[in-house]
Amino acid sequence: MLDRFFELTGRGTTVGREVRGGVTTFVAMAYIILLNPIILAGATDVTGARLSIAQLTTSTALAAAVSTLLMAFIGNAPFGLAAGLGLNAVVAYQAAPHMTWAQAMGLVVLEGLVIIVLAVTGLRTLIMNAIPLALKHAISVGIGLFIALIGLVDAGFVARGTGTPVQLGVTGHLVGWPVTVFCFGLLLMIALYVRRTPAAILISIIVTACLAILVNSLARVPRGSWGVVTPRVPERLISAPDFGLAGAFDPFGGFARAGALTAAVVLFTLVLSGFFDAMGTIIGVSDEAGLVDERGQVPRLGRILTVDGVAGMVGGALSSSSNTVFVESAAGVGEGARTGLASVVTGALLGLTLLFTPLAAVVTSAAAAPALVLVGALMMMQSKNVPWDDLDLAVPAFLTIALMPFTYSITNGVGAGVIAYTLVKAARGRFSEIPWLLWIVSLIFVAYFAIDWLEELFGRR
Repeated sequence: MLDRFFELTGRGTTVGREVRGGVTTFVAMAYIILLNPIILAGATDVTGARLSIAQLTTSTALAAAVSTLLMAFIGNAPFGLAAGLGLNAVVAYQAAPHMTWAQAMGLVVLEGLVIIVLAVTGLRTLIMNAIPLALKHAISVGIGLFIALIGLVDAGFVARGTGTPVQLGVTGHLVGWPVTVFCFGLLLMIALYVRRTPAAILISIIVTACLAILVNSLARVPRGSWGVVTPRVPERLISAPDFGLAGAFDPFGGFARAGALTAAVVLFTLVLSGFFDAMGTIIGVSDEAGLVDERGQVPRLGRILTVDGVAGMVGGALSSSSNTVFVESAAGVGEGARTGLASVVTGALLGLTLLFTPLAAVVTSAAAAPALVLVGALMMMQSKNVPWDDLDLAVPAFLTIALMPFTYSITNGVGAGVIAYTLVKAARGRFSEIPWLLWIVSLIFVAYFAIDWLEELFGRR
């Protein structure tokens, strides 16, 4: 029954591989259950109100579980969904200062609704299919570099420099137990993976997490060195969920409170970031999983995109910010996930964290980050599919790849690549090779990059 419903044989996978992949995706993205509340609770709304950490933790886990299970049964794709980083920052620092939290979350619900309309009408699929295959491979490579950088930064291996934008470690050198634990985990993971050890990524994460707990208990590690999660044996295993934020949203109040222009700019930013972040992640992770066909298209794309929009609405309705496809799904794909069965496992584990929230504090970044680095290296292999000897594609592909890690945004990379491709083809007089939708998408991205200037221009009027 599982084979027929999830097409296991057709996609060349097994129940065991899907379970391992689902667990790995959960472990790689579980940090969001702790990080998202910290980001949202760190800001105040226009009235000075703050959201509760306990309630945000419950909302984040519940929204992620519901969204991921929807993707499993409707999209049949190995994607975990949760509150999107970047999107939550827009809610906390762009929306909340001008409106109440309920009104900000109402805009998130509207964002999800807009994305659903774009998906149901087929427009979102048309846009994705209009992007050249070479750029889709470049998106995969760019995401690989992006998630590798996320892993290196989270582990403290790479940090903001004093005389340079980034540097090796916090001081320019590798110091401290957390970085040491990360290096051990990365080397162990590489060794197990190249030996084709089953569950290599998952085994490495578990072993490294246990080592981190041991080191933290025996060594003098300065407070805060581990990042968001300090590895320690939890004092209790079970805690009661607090659903106080569920349903606390106001879809249209933000337009009255902050003004139509300000609310529209926030909504535009949410839609554009959610649209293209998810698009880039879906393309990149699907490419890595071998789910992209010879035309560069993803099976069941319409359903996947619709679920992504519904997830945005779920996140807003539960006050966890917009939920979207998580790039950490690539870790599960690296472990063998190919179908929605892996998402069933991921979603079930996310649901369990509602009761076992203290366990989410066990896996520190030093233990999970090596998976992002290794998967980033694996996704780099897609670069061989980019025709680097074709200048029309090489320049847009390079900008797509480079700007994702350099600007810490998938959307920025996709936007730069699309604009560059359209410009290059137009400059060479090859207008017939530019799909009409790319003209529109390019103009939208131009507006996206110039959003502050446009807001200031029209705000004055």
